[in-house]
Formats: sequence, structure tokens, C-alpha cells
Amino acid sequence: MNNAYKTYAEIDVSGRMVLEGLPFPKGALLEVLIVDQSRQPNERATSWQALMRHVQDLPQSKDISEEDIAREIDHVRGAR
Repeated sequence: MNNAYKTYAEIDVSGRMVLEGLPFPKGALLEVLIVDQSRQPNERATSWQALMRHVQDLPQSKDISEEDIAREIDHVRGAR
């Protein structure tokens, strides 16, 4: 089973979003990232850049080496 799944959904009039038919077992703990696709590309790029700056400023990010990143990339590519 894949550990990532991409889909699109709309917010209803009550401000809710319902996702159905997800390829994960009942009770699975999922991480949810919501990206507003209605914004212009330059707005999305600015938002992503701000998020990346925030992630890079997290204390745990300081302990990640280039070797750690390369090892993770190799691991992910090998799992495909």
C-alpha cells in the first residue's frame, strides 16, 4: 500500500470537507496537508517558501546532514 494519496475536494457551504474512498485502513492515523489550489501560482510559491523557511528553522532541522538527506532519498527511491 502507498503511504501517500493525492485527491482534490471542495469545501461545502458549512466549511467542511468530506473525503471518501481513501485507500487506508479504518483507524489509520493520517497526516493532512491542505493546499488552496484557487490561489495564483506566485501566491502558492510564496506560501511554500514561507513553509520551507519555517521547517528549516525548526530545531530538529539543524541536526540533519546532507548525508542524511541523500540516504533518505536513496531509501525512498529504492522502495518504488
